[in-house]
Amino acid sequence: MAMALTMTTTMHKAMDDLVERMGTMDIAAADVAVQPFRFFDLPYDVRYRIYELILIFRKTIDLDPTNARSVVPFLRLFLVNRRMHDEASRVFYSRNTFRVFPIHGRFHTKAPLLARLPTRYRAVIRKLELRLGPGWTKPPRSWIADGRLGLQEATKTHLLKIFVEFDPTSHPSFEGFGEGDNFYTQFSVALVRSLLAQLPSLADVEFDAYPSVSKRSSLLQGLIDEVKANNKRIVWGSERGWDKIVEVDLARVLQTIGLGAL
Repeated sequence: MAMALTMTTTMHKAMDDLVERMGTMDIAAADVAVQPFRFFDLPYDVRYRIYELILIFRKTIDLDPTNARSVVPFLRLFLVNRRMHDEASRVFYSRNTFRVFPIHGRFHTKAPLLARLPTRYRAVIRKLELRLGPGWTKPPRSWIADGRLGLQEATKTHLLKIFVEFDPTSHPSFEGFGEGDNFYTQFSVALVRSLLAQLPSLADVEFDAYPSVSKRSSLLQGLIDEVKANNKRIVWGSERGWDKIVEVDLARVLQTIGLGAL
């Protein structure tokens, strides 16, 4: 019994001595070689891929209250130094899609995102999106395509995406809510006409919509006619699946005229 007590006391004293010595150790003086990671020693292709993984977002970039937690934290890369700012900002602005006019109600009366960006950022944007449908009874006052947007400085913008949420003329239940049967169609066509006139390098216009919107709706037909009149190429987005519908219709026509086996 006495021997066991003596061994326990000895072990406790040894542990106390070890803790005391650890408390007086100078960790900074330890002979440990810690080298910083030299990010810019990586090949540019590797750095570019890293920027892509961090700075490319699935959602369209817009004025939105959620940006504070979903976008802004990643933009801290811009603050590291001038070289990283130049490389990272080029990826962020050239690879993401930016919305022309905000759709969140909090920003309807304020300057759109493009009007807030410096010229050097607008100059590298390649893709813009116009979303039609929000505020159709009374479009926000800020939805004006004038010089404040700085579109003429967007010299690398080659694609304008137009997403139609719904067409107010497509159903009788919407009658009497707007300023006239064709008001929103006329407003939207005029807005697109102004955008096309101010984007010097625009080549393609992509149409997409929710399932309730038909290709034959007056709003969509008006937009398509305006784009054709400006000699822009029309492409179809993936959400509505219009490109697949065209393929199905073509197959049906071929089969009807006896060419289905070709």
